[in-house]
Amino acid sequence: MSQPELPPYLREQLARFDQTQQNLQAVLIQKQQVELELAETEKALEELAKASDSEAIYKYAGNLLIKVSKDAITKELTEKKELGNTRKMVLAKQESRFRESLKDLQTKIDEAVKGKAPQAAEEE
Repeated sequence: MSQPELPPYLREQLARFDQTQQNLQAVLIQKQQVELELAETEKALEELAKASDSEAIYKYAGNLLIKVSKDAITKELTEKKELGNTRKMVLAKQESRFRESLKDLQTKIDEAVKGKAPQAAEEE
């Protein structure tokens, strides 16, 4: 017994559902990366707070380590942390929108399948 052909509307909804799931996955990966960067930045700021002003502090610049002042690197890391928090908020909003969209699409797909099921039963 062959499976019946899906109606174009249902195929479109399934394709949109699949695409939205992929988009959500990409956002979750980006969000995880931002959270890791934030954790590293916060750890660096904690260590800087422990360091005295006279201690030598270095940062990576490509393949080099360059000596920097504590104030300059603290400012740079604080800005990086603020930017990371902003990116995290944006990604969280995108995640929320994708999840809501998935819920709506799932409802439409369920309704289409339920609406199709009685027709298939009548045809038998």
